[in-house]
Amino acid sequence: MFEVSEPEQRKRGLEGLRVLSLQSRHSAEMAKLIENAGGVAISAPAMREVPVKDNPAALQFAEELFHAKFDAVIFLTGVGARMLFTAVEAKYPREQLVEALSRLPVIVRGPKPAAAMREFGVPVALLVPEPNTWRDLLKAIDEDPRLTPLQGKRIAIQEYGVANLELVADLEARGAAVTRVAVYQWALPADIEPLRRGIEEILAGKIDVLMVTSAAQADHMMKLATEVGLKDAVRRALQRVVVVSIGPISTEGLERHGIAADLVPAHPKMGQLIHETAEKARVLLRNKRGEAS
Repeated sequence: MFEVSEPEQRKRGLEGLRVLSLQSRHSAEMAKLIENAGGVAISAPAMREVPVKDNPAALQFAEELFHAKFDAVIFLTGVGARMLFTAVEAKYPREQLVEALSRLPVIVRGPKPAAAMREFGVPVALLVPEPNTWRDLLKAIDEDPRLTPLQGKRIAIQEYGVANLELVADLEARGAAVTRVAVYQWALPADIEPLRRGIEEILAGKIDVLMVTSAAQADHMMKLATEVGLKDAVRRALQRVVVVSIGPISTEGLERHGIAADLVPAHPKMGQLIHETAEKARVLLRNKRGEAS
């Protein structure tokens, strides 16, 4: 996921640019990619995944799954899939869960939950194509004769962070009965000082590129800015920063706060994100700042 080929690394298109990354779980890897492309990496983790403790929803899901109460299961994230397995394994053996999932269509939103299913030995019926948004998920389901029509189907969704109410509403509009299974929530990082400093650097004009890889990162950055009365100031300051979004979901998250993405890579991969940013950031930055070539 984080690999960039040597020729790409040698381009060093970010030479001298200060790049703010809001990445949390893979912050060190992201910083290394930025530095390999010549950039100055500033890491400001914007979120953490907090497991739902004593998760009754996970155990209820397992019990209903074992009694064939579902017609399909959707896994939206790799980390959420693993957390769900861990929660269920507190009471039931993994083999029982794998066997039950193997009896019905398992739908995964992208490569990360697909990798989790491979680890557990669960066959995947449908892998949603890039850019792996909830709209792509619905389209893939609509086009799969094994899954349609959805009228009367019972579908369980492993949720992540916050509920995707649009996805749930569209599945229900197609006649499905949806069971939501929350396994973790998003929260601000335990240490918010790096994020606070990142915001200060944006306001001081010391950031050239902002990299956003999830909608929650944008939400948390702006939440912190709002709490100290700097929301509008951050939006204005970002008009002189190249804002890079990894894909449609994070782009929508930025847009909710009145921030436009200047660059979205062709594929929602970290390596592609760095590669395209290294190629285009300098020109985009000149254009945003009205500087001569």
